[in-house]
Amino acid sequence: MAYERVTVIGGGLAGSECACQLADRGVAVRLFEMRPSQMSPAHHTDHLAELVCSNSFKSTRPDSAAGLLKQELRSMGSVLMSCADRAAVPAGGALAVDRGQFSQEVEAEVESRPLIEVVREEAVDIPSGPVVIAAGPLCSPSLSQRVLSLVGGDALSFFDAAAPIVDASTLDMDVLFTQSRYGEEGTGDYLNAPLNREEYEAFIEALISAERVVLKDFERKDLFQACQPAEEVARTGIDAIRFGAMKPVGLTDPRTGKRPWAAVQLRAENADHSAYNLVGFQTNLTFGEQKRVFRMIPGLENAEFFRYGVMHRNTFVDSPHVLDRSFCVPGTSVRLAGQITGTEGYAEAVASGLLAALNTYADLAGLPRVELPRTSAFGSLVAYATDPATQGYQPMHVNFGIIPPLEDGKRRSKRDRYAAYAERATRDLSVYIKNRGDLFC
Repeated sequence: MAYERVTVIGGGLAGSECACQLADRGVAVRLFEMRPSQMSPAHHTDHLAELVCSNSFKSTRPDSAAGLLKQELRSMGSVLMSCADRAAVPAGGALAVDRGQFSQEVEAEVESRPLIEVVREEAVDIPSGPVVIAAGPLCSPSLSQRVLSLVGGDALSFFDAAAPIVDASTLDMDVLFTQSRYGEEGTGDYLNAPLNREEYEAFIEALISAERVVLKDFERKDLFQACQPAEEVARTGIDAIRFGAMKPVGLTDPRTGKRPWAAVQLRAENADHSAYNLVGFQTNLTFGEQKRVFRMIPGLENAEFFRYGVMHRNTFVDSPHVLDRSFCVPGTSVRLAGQITGTEGYAEAVASGLLAALNTYADLAGLPRVELPRTSAFGSLVAYATDPATQGYQPMHVNFGIIPPLEDGKRRSKRDRYAAYAERATRDLSVYIKNRGDLFC
C-alpha cells in the first residue's frame, strides 16, 4: 500500500526516531534539519540527534521511572534506544553514551533507510500534508512563529543549562580517584574530586560571586528545576550543593581514608575516557569565570575545557490545551513531538517521536490511534502532557508521581511500591503491544 509522504521537521532525538519508525512501516519521509546552515544557540555540530546537555539517559533500574521508560521503549522497538545501548559508556546505574558514537549510530540508521530523504535546510513554513514538527525547544524564530500561529496558544519558556566538559589528559590523577558511591575505591564509573571544608567553602564563595551571563528577563522562576545552574543552587545556602551534586556520601578519599567534606563527580563523555563532564555543574557563568572557578576544584587546577557550560532559552507549547491525546493539533494533520511539547528529557523525546510516528502511521493506514495504558511510564507521561485539567503546565520528566496509584490498598515501602509500579506497567504494556499487531512490527 502506498502512503502519503510525511514531512518531519527536526533531526534531533524525536525527529530521528519518528523518521525511522515511519520508514520501517513503508512510509516515505522528508526529514528536515537546519544545521549546519543555521545553527542553534546550544548545538555544536551538524550531526543528527546531537546531545546538547548531559550525555546521560538517566537510570537503568527497572524500578525507577526513567529505567522503566527505557525498558518500555525497547519493548516497542525504539531505534534510538538501540543506538544508545550500542554507544553506552560506563556510568554506574545510568545509561550514558559516547556523544559522537551515538550520533554516528543514529545517522547510520537513518541512512540505511532509503525511504528517508534528509534535507539540510531550514524549514520556515509548515508544508501541506502530514507533518511532524520535532524541531526541539530551539527551533528557528520563523518556524516558532508558524507553530504558535497554528496552535493558537501562547509560547511558554524556561531556561536550560549544560555542564562543562574537560580534557581528561589535563586532570591530576594523583588527586582524583575512581569510585562509584558505596563502591570500593579504585572501581566504579566516576572520577571524584575531594574537597575539605576549607576548599569547599572557598569554592562556593567563588561560585556565587562569579560573573554570570544574565539576560535582562532572567528570573529564578524561569529555571527548569532539573537543570538549575550550580551557582543558583549554591545561592540557596552554603550546604545546598553539598547535599546535592557534591554529596560525599558513599565515597572514601584514598589520601585520607575518610569521607571528604564534599566531592565533585566527573562522568566519562566517550568510550575512550578522553573527556569528562562535571556532573551537576550546568552553569550560566561567563567562560572566563568558568575556567577560574572550576579550576579551584582539587585535581582540576590545570584543566582544559573542551566545552564550556552554556545556558539558553527553551520554548514549549501549552500541550494540554492546544494538542489532542495523539499530540496532533486539532483539525490539522500536524503533530508536535519532542521537547517543544514539554516532555523533558532524552528518553522522553525519543518516546514522543515514537508516539508521533505510530499515530501518524495509524492515520495514514486508517487504524485506531495509540491509546497506551495509563499505568505505563510512557502512557502516564502522555496522559499528563495532554490532560486539559492540567494548570500551569511545565516541562515534565517521567516520574512515578504521575502514574496512577496501586489499587490493592497494600501498604508498601517506597522501593516495593516502585517495583510494583514497574511490574504492573510491564504487564499492561505487553498486553497492549500484543493486541496492536497492526501497529507494531
